Amino acid sequence: MSDNTFQASPIAIAAPLPRRSRQARVVWRNNVVTVGGDAPVRVQSMTNTDTVDAIGTAIQVKELAQAGSEMVRITVNTPEAAAAVPYIREQLDRMGEYVPLVGDFHYNGHRLLTDYPACAEALSKYRINPGNVGKGEKKDKQFGQMIEIAAKYDKAVRIGVNWGSLDQEIMAELMDANSQRAQPWETRQVMYEALITSAITSAKLAQNIGLNPDNIILSCKVSGVQDLIAVYRELARRCDYALHLGLTEAGMGTKGTVASTAALAVLLQEGIGDTIRVSLTPQPGEARTQEVVVASEILQSLGLRVFVPSVTACPGCGRTTSTTFQELAKQIDGYLRGQMPVWRMKYPGVEAMKVAVMGCIVNGPGESKHADIGISLPGNGEAPAAPVFIDGEKAMTLRGEGIATEFQEIVESYVQRRWGAGA
Repeated sequence: MSDNTFQASPIAIAAPLPRRSRQARVVWRNNVVTVGGDAPVRVQSMTNTDTVDAIGTAIQVKELAQAGSEMVRITVNTPEAAAAVPYIREQLDRMGEYVPLVGDFHYNGHRLLTDYPACAEALSKYRINPGNVGKGEKKDKQFGQMIEIAAKYDKAVRIGVNWGSLDQEIMAELMDANSQRAQPWETRQVMYEALITSAITSAKLAQNIGLNPDNIILSCKVSGVQDLIAVYRELARRCDYALHLGLTEAGMGTKGTVASTAALAVLLQEGIGDTIRVSLTPQPGEARTQEVVVASEILQSLGLRVFVPSVTACPGCGRTTSTTFQELAKQIDGYLRGQMPVWRMKYPGVEAMKVAVMGCIVNGPGESKHADIGISLPGNGEAPAAPVFIDGEKAMTLRGEGIATEFQEIVESYVQRRWGAGA
């Protein structure tokens, strides 16, 4: 080995920077979800049902919660929707699903929260958009009305600014001031400033009205990756409120997934962000839970959270023209995700399990040994046998048509043995 093989000091191991935000609490019954501070970065999602349909909304909330969403937002836009909220909460409680509900209010939230106190009590958190609470003299009055109700019931509030519905009074004021500069900013930079000013000014107003600052969460949502990164870096520099991250209108399929991942990963690595949502437009026939899966995968890939056992699978090449390993990898991944609602309660710690499903002899045995449990399937021209490795040691070899079913049974047995009661 050459003397120059190693540097003078070891290469730093990459890790996200620590977060610096204060801690908020989102509560319903015995489920307390802490946000910010030392708490894990939380996953949030939103229903796309008509809130008036209390049963249908409760069912989708439960599906999102079981997929890993730790808070679920619902639209509260009409008197009928506000009246349905307590029944949605009641239905969820009856099903034993205590996930906190977040009410999404625009334009008429002050009236709905005042006229429907049962709705105000049943929600764990209110989302208020400063750009949509009224104009002129009504703006502060109607915003204050909502904050007073939040303070009365000790509810968390997300002050959620969105550049698609930005407070035009603030934007106009900043544009006028910018025109007087010797070197005016670009319009985009003024918009950044308007987003941040709206959020922080509204938060300070909420505190002055009587809302506990620990109950305040801020967001400044935009739809461009670089815009989001720029805005949140500055927002985090200027305040210590807990922050909710997400690209608004991220898009459909791979576009929405890649854009959200690109933006959120950069910010989370820098220690910015306390809750996240991936705002995917569902593809036809796609489950609403897909946005939860993507958000969870972002956090798990960064090493910030562990939600489900990870499945390592090779991409395939000319050595693996058979689709067997692809089908098995998909089957095992689906099986693990499907089991998690039960396993999470029955086998604490199982979410950290690592499974490898590999396609040939090149990397198959090595990757399988690195996993908790792995299988190396035969590639082209290889003997029709699939060695199984458990805890780094070869345990058995599977052959025949039932490899997939047998391996699934081995995984189930391994989980029971390692994480079951008395393990």
